[in-house]
Amino acid sequence: MSGITFEGRVAVVTGAGGGLGRSHALDLAARGAKVVVNDLGGDITGTGSGTSMADQVVKEIEEAGGTAVACYDSVATPEGGAAIVRTALDAFGTLDILVNNAGNIRNAPFTSLTPEAIDALLAVHVRGAFYVTQPAFAVMRDKRYGRIVFTSSGAGVFGNKEQANYAAAKTALLGLANVVALEGAPYGIKANTILPTAASRMAEGMSADSMADAPTTPAHHAPEVITAMVTYLASETNPYSQEAFSVARGRYARVFTGVVDGWYVPPTDPVPTADDVHAHIDRIRDRSVYHVPGSLWDELTLMP
Repeated sequence: MSGITFEGRVAVVTGAGGGLGRSHALDLAARGAKVVVNDLGGDITGTGSGTSMADQVVKEIEEAGGTAVACYDSVATPEGGAAIVRTALDAFGTLDILVNNAGNIRNAPFTSLTPEAIDALLAVHVRGAFYVTQPAFAVMRDKRYGRIVFTSSGAGVFGNKEQANYAAAKTALLGLANVVALEGAPYGIKANTILPTAASRMAEGMSADSMADAPTTPAHHAPEVITAMVTYLASETNPYSQEAFSVARGRYARVFTGVVDGWYVPPTDPVPTADDVHAHIDRIRDRSVYHVPGSLWDELTLMP
């Protein structure tokens, strides 16, 4: 395959037994990567387990002439995360790329969410990303090269009804990715985040009310539309880090958190009151001039 290739690279894709993860694994393998296909084999709620989903994707890769191994460990425990990375090291000797794709979904109105529904999503999306990325980061740090892709969601950044647990978990990944990118920079590690919308088992769990109608075609929802961005971000060609990209209904677009100039109170002035905030609220909210800080310290340097 011409263009972006991954000859000599090793990738781990979590949740790769179907949907987006399967598409990511197939494309990376088709472009020369050796791939660890990780999937617990459960349903979209995170319940159950099995080997058939990961095995089927490995079979597809091998029949196409690629190289892959299956891994059935859960991302939701430290032991599982370590085992996933160890699978790559045992099978292929190293690790260059990690795609954190594993996820689950349990939708409900906010006041109806049970502790179990909240904890189940935090376990897979948030703790799972921690538990796999930590050992992967250590390998990449030692070899001074790595590409990490996190999977967030527009539901987290912009909100989506009946998905408070999902939105909270997905937003947490943006903060995690920012820190991984900052700490990885000296070691050649680039970490970025995608906010995808595509046809998958999880997408089928979205309520019709929350997924508003908009001009679209079946092609817009194909997993391969998302994979194009993931493959690019996972490649050596990609020079960017600490960025987030929406991939939805045929549009690829950067998403960022900015801060406006706002209203500044000099330290020599009296301590502001709520009445002062009220008097300046239009200026505080004015988006005509904004900045995109690269870190907390970058934001502090914006102060006069």
